[in-house]
Amino acid sequence: MGQLTGRTVLITGAARGIGAACARRLAADGAKLVLADLDGAGAEKLAAELGQVAVRADVTRPEDIERIVDEPYRRWGRLDVLFNNAGVIRVQPMLDVTGDEWDRVMDVNLRAVFFVLQAVARKMLDQDLMPESELRGKLIQTASIASYRGGNHLMTPYSASKAGVVSLTRSAAQVLAPHGITSNCVCPGAVETAMWEQIDLEWGALEGLGQGEVWKRRIRNIPLGRPERAQDVAGVVAFLAGPDSDYMTGQALNVDGGIVMGN
Repeated sequence: MGQLTGRTVLITGAARGIGAACARRLAADGAKLVLADLDGAGAEKLAAELGQVAVRADVTRPEDIERIVDEPYRRWGRLDVLFNNAGVIRVQPMLDVTGDEWDRVMDVNLRAVFFVLQAVARKMLDQDLMPESELRGKLIQTASIASYRGGNHLMTPYSASKAGVVSLTRSAAQVLAPHGITSNCVCPGAVETAMWEQIDLEWGALEGLGQGEVWKRRIRNIPLGRPERAQDVAGVVAFLAGPDSDYMTGQALNVDGGIVMGN
């Protein structure tokens, strides 16, 4: 039996990248999952692979948030862990960012993260403790080392949104700790995902670089000597979802191969 056997988990942004890797890891550890994504076909395919539940949802829509949060309660009567992972990015110079582009990134990366968290927390407050635990539930957000390294002007809205996720995570931790609900976030670095393929293409186009050149430059100085894989993040998310992290809350964990080194 895995460390998450019997625990129910909702994952947003589950169809690919970090979300999909975490779904595979948490399922392997015994969790029951609701996989939510705007890419409904991708979520369905992954759910079929893992024997889990998929829901197509746009986390910027209140009615979709209500639907995905209700799903684990409808099926299993409770939700033990939220992995609040949906996110988008756009690479462009700071002085070229439009209001619509700013709003799109903030709507998905921060506003939706808050309202998904809020909806889940309200329900967790009314549920019993998890079996063999002093907690009612766990909230896990995906932030980024960009929240600390906002000096890259080509990703200003993204960096600002992820700094907001760290702040939101800590606010939720303070409010919910007395009620037995923890809140933590992971801060990945340069991860081999479709999002980084997008970054490479958009950044490279701005600087006149060929495909893959920005990526090579980005990973060149990673202290651990290799690019980050989505599975590297999944292991930390599994730890946060499991019992060994029950006494942790309000933390932002860098999973970056040493890029930040605490600075």
